[in-house]
Amino acid sequence: MRHQAREAVLRCLYRREFFDLPPEELLAEEDLKGEAAFAEALLRGVIERQPEIDSLIDRRALGWGLDRLSLVDRNILRIGLYELLYGDTPPEVAIDEAVELAKTYGTEKAPAFINGILDRVWKEERCEHS
Repeated sequence: MRHQAREAVLRCLYRREFFDLPPEELLAEEDLKGEAAFAEALLRGVIERQPEIDSLIDRRALGWGLDRLSLVDRNILRIGLYELLYGDTPPEVAIDEAVELAKTYGTEKAPAFINGILDRVWKEERCEHS
């Protein structure tokens, strides 16, 4: 069920690239099947933390500035990084879910690219907190 909520959040973030709508309006178009609270918390969290997440993406996407990433890949990374750094989703699950989104919706090289960035950030975070 949470996978579908992440897909909904991805669609919302994509729409938000074109229309600056509040989270509740973006989510109103989605059928969340019991995961509305999770989806809303995830969407609001990504939006709230977007400047720092984008800065992190820009530093980690070697040779690929934030503006060179496809809109979908960029938003998948935002979701994955938010869950990895600020959510209560286990790191392995956050990475796996982002890679699955990339396989379905991302560009051809997105799964490996997204896995690489999320894995590197996770390892760096573990080292900092050890």
